[in-house]
Amino acid sequence: MAAQTQGGVRAPSPARAPEPDPGGPVPVPGGRPLAGRLSGPLARLRAASRTPPGRLRTALAVLVALTVLFGVTAAWQSAERSVAARQLASRSEPLSQDAAEIYRSLADADATAAAGFLMASAEPPEVRKRYQDDLATAARLIPQAAARSGASAEAQRQLAVLGEQLPRYAGLVETARAINREGLPLGGAYLRYASNYLQTAVLPNAQRIADGEAAALDGDHDAAAAVPWAALALGVLLLGALGRYQVLLFRRTNRVFNPGLLTASAAVLAALAWTAAGTVSAGTDLHRARTQGIDPLRDLNRVRVEALQAHTAENLDLVSRGATEAFKERWDALAKTLTASPRDPGSVAGLLAAPPDRARQQLADARRWFDEWQQRHAEAARLDADGRYEEALGKTLAPGRDDTAEAAFNAAGQQWAQAGRSEQAAFDAAAGGVDGTLAVQAAATALLAALAVGGTVRGLGRRLAEYR
Repeated sequence: MAAQTQGGVRAPSPARAPEPDPGGPVPVPGGRPLAGRLSGPLARLRAASRTPPGRLRTALAVLVALTVLFGVTAAWQSAERSVAARQLASRSEPLSQDAAEIYRSLADADATAAAGFLMASAEPPEVRKRYQDDLATAARLIPQAAARSGASAEAQRQLAVLGEQLPRYAGLVETARAINREGLPLGGAYLRYASNYLQTAVLPNAQRIADGEAAALDGDHDAAAAVPWAALALGVLLLGALGRYQVLLFRRTNRVFNPGLLTASAAVLAALAWTAAGTVSAGTDLHRARTQGIDPLRDLNRVRVEALQAHTAENLDLVSRGATEAFKERWDALAKTLTASPRDPGSVAGLLAAPPDRARQQLADARRWFDEWQQRHAEAARLDADGRYEEALGKTLAPGRDDTAEAAFNAAGQQWAQAGRSEQAAFDAAAGGVDGTLAVQAAATALLAALAVGGTVRGLGRRLAEYR
């Protein structure tokens, strides 16, 4: 249409509104474009979660997930500790004692071989039998330890080397005895060489095995005695969440009790209490196993071995007839440790200051014989220093006599052996049932957690049913 004119002047056409772009957002009065809003399943989920039934479903999912996590964690940690306690009682502690017994048997064989050498043709059958029994014990325990342990490849290698070293040492001793029966002084040199081989090659290898088994023992004990902090923390958190949601339900519905959630709370509380009580009980038993078994046995084994090495030095000094100061120096070093004050680390009195009740009397008797041995040795050493070798030898050891240093040492050794058996019994009594207690705890916490899941589903499920 032509534009109208007024007074000969063309009037301007009115402005036209722009047509909307088909590809652009649809304007919505008073709001954002529809494209900026949530749409589809996500929008429906968000909208549903803001309704009372949606909030109930969210709470149900969170509580069930937390309950399952608590149950799995508590059961898993209890089961792991049960396995560690079983390994402690049936594998690592017996293996540690086997390794210590291998070391002690070899040290005793060395001392007994020297005693038999000094007695020569007058050697009593029981002395020879003791030496043979020591070697037989070591020979039996080496393959037993290798077969019984879940030891590392390095431990297996060390046991194999020790098994090869033992016959060599026995062969050197037999050579020394054969030469000694011929009346040749070379026999003493062979015996000193055999003892040096044992002290510098065999015993260090046995010590490494004993140290490795002691470390495995400590690891199993620490794993069994560990506190399940994760399970305890999750249990407290779950118990708080259940309590808080029951308070919210009470405020919204004015219903005092929700039977399902009360059942779940009771189950979680029982599982948490069982876990805490079981942890305390197992920890107490394992602490007693350490203080009355593991540590006293370890100290006693050390004292017995050091005493045996001092006794070997005592006898070999007589074998060499004072030709070398090495054995006197070894005796002095070991005797200084063994006779030190109870306040000094490593002393007999310090290591054995607090034994279990059942071992206290045996250790007291052992200490009395130990002091008697020291006195008799000092008297024999004075005689030897005065050039009275035969008298010194008679004061040190003589078949059928009870007033020698050898007799006092053997009496102390018998008391130490009895104390060791008492301490082993104390360990067995303390650690024997811990694995079973923890295994029952693992099963119980899993069942209680399942009960808590069922109670939670039932309690909130009934509330959800009211909205249908």
